Amino acid sequence: MEYTFFDFLTLIGSLGLFLYGMKVMSEGLQKVAGDRLRGILTAMTTNRVTGVLTGVLITALIQSSSATTVMVVSFVNAGLLSLTQSVSVIMGANVGTTVTAWIISIFGFKVNISLFAIPLIGLAIPFIFSGNSRRRSWGEFIIGFAFLFMGLEFLKNSVPDIQNNPEILSFLTEYTNMGYLSVLLFLLIGTIVTIVVQSSSATMAITLIMCSKGWISFDIAAAMVLGENIGTTITANLAALSANVSAKRAAFAHFMFNIFGVCWMLILFFPFTHFIGFLVKELTGGSPTDLMTFIQHHSPAVVNRISAESAAGLSTDELALRAQYQGMQVTVSYALSLFHTVFNIFNVLVMIWFVNLYVKIVTRVIKLKHSDDEEFQLKFISSGMLSTSELSLLQAKKEIALYGQRTQRMFGMVKDLLHEKEGSETFSKIYSRIEKYEKISDRMELEIAAYLNQVADGRLSYDGKLQVSAMLTMTTEIESIGDSCFHLARTVIRKQEAKVEFNEGIEKDIDLMFKLVSEALDNMNIILDKNDMAESDLNKSYNKEMEINNFRNQLRMENIENINSKKYEYQSGIYFMDIISECEKLGDYVVNVVEAVKEKRRMN
Repeated sequence: MEYTFFDFLTLIGSLGLFLYGMKVMSEGLQKVAGDRLRGILTAMTTNRVTGVLTGVLITALIQSSSATTVMVVSFVNAGLLSLTQSVSVIMGANVGTTVTAWIISIFGFKVNISLFAIPLIGLAIPFIFSGNSRRRSWGEFIIGFAFLFMGLEFLKNSVPDIQNNPEILSFLTEYTNMGYLSVLLFLLIGTIVTIVVQSSSATMAITLIMCSKGWISFDIAAAMVLGENIGTTITANLAALSANVSAKRAAFAHFMFNIFGVCWMLILFFPFTHFIGFLVKELTGGSPTDLMTFIQHHSPAVVNRISAESAAGLSTDELALRAQYQGMQVTVSYALSLFHTVFNIFNVLVMIWFVNLYVKIVTRVIKLKHSDDEEFQLKFISSGMLSTSELSLLQAKKEIALYGQRTQRMFGMVKDLLHEKEGSETFSKIYSRIEKYEKISDRMELEIAAYLNQVADGRLSYDGKLQVSAMLTMTTEIESIGDSCFHLARTVIRKQEAKVEFNEGIEKDIDLMFKLVSEALDNMNIILDKNDMAESDLNKSYNKEMEINNFRNQLRMENIENINSKKYEYQSGIYFMDIISECEKLGDYVVNVVEAVKEKRRMN
């Protein structure tokens, strides 16, 4: 067989161009519609049906179910989507990804769109060099689209010429005529190829080409499509490796959904493929099995001539055979796309009723490693329609109280970090959790503030608007408490990197300051949780802040004396006072929250 290493590299390069084109096209669209996509995801997942439709819409737009599922996993990690919402969106993503197969079937086999690829790149160049970021993103999309179809065309022309190499054909035949065992074998091949290339769309393109060239029958190609559905789950699971428990559960739910779907399809595999064949025959007049029959009844030389890129030199009979051959190629690509679409739609229609069961299973399989490692999401505020103004304010109040509790938990982690052995595995885990909490704190501030702004835009009284203003202040100050906790953790890390040690006296003073701050946070959360704030609660907060300030001033004076008297190194004193000063700032933020609560209560 005259298939050199250079030919193999051409094949790999063609696949690379296809994948790169899909990546650039998808990323360009995501940049153009990024904020809108996030808005759609968080607003249109109020129930399982809207969640599925959202997954279909977004995946159809960005042409990548992997991108959608990774986005969903990241949103679950940030607490913007619940586990239940994420499962329905992922189900919809499986249907949305079938659009890619139809684009390839229609344009890749019926229209030689690669002829327009270079002009399309020429059209995109002015956009790429535009100063406007939105126009640049559109340019990326157009170039990605051109690369995708250039890659597809190269891929079709660089596969080995099986027709003139019957030994290869017999090798394939040996593995495609084993009945149900062949189905399982090619399902595994489809899974592995998708895992390797990290794109079900690329594997779908390869499967369409293999099927349209007569390498494999329609049934075997359908088995590969089922394998692609399993292989595509690997991307989301890789994205969830470093994420929290909720994100891991969302990725695992994606895997389970696709596995269960493939299992029930394998039971009905041959009746289902016959049903697809019947549908295609009714719609197009042709059968997806006609191509294999045609190839088997004509010599490899004839098939090679009529399937060549150019029709030059063909006789009238050969031209007629060429038209017939190309028509059967389109039919088999339509059949495969229809199988992909109908399977995924049926799968969603069946599995949508078991969303809650999926959630229960993944919750039981992937358990919390820490008792305080919770699912980070807005608990009282929903992303859908606003409630009545009074109820909206009550929901926001409860969410802010929960926000305060989370920042207090974050401060507890800082205390644990300070007393943990530096460089240990536990030390690294605690710091990672603090980092995660800081990101969640930022997201919660944005989400609560956005909700309060929506409430303020509604029909609210003057007092109601003042309450919203006070609650916005609380949210901002609580986020500042989270920032302070993170700064404290960063100071501990810098101290570790500088190899600075604290003596027993410094550790004792820091523990005392932490105790005062912890008491201030306790009191703040009691006030946030109460419906009525007593004057004693307010006085307690002011007194605690005064204690923190006085203690900071005392330690500042003692620190200078201790450095002068060589009780500890100057650098130790620097890190010591950084921690103490940050604690004093944190105490100020606590008082600001309490004063904002006082202002809000005055409006009630």
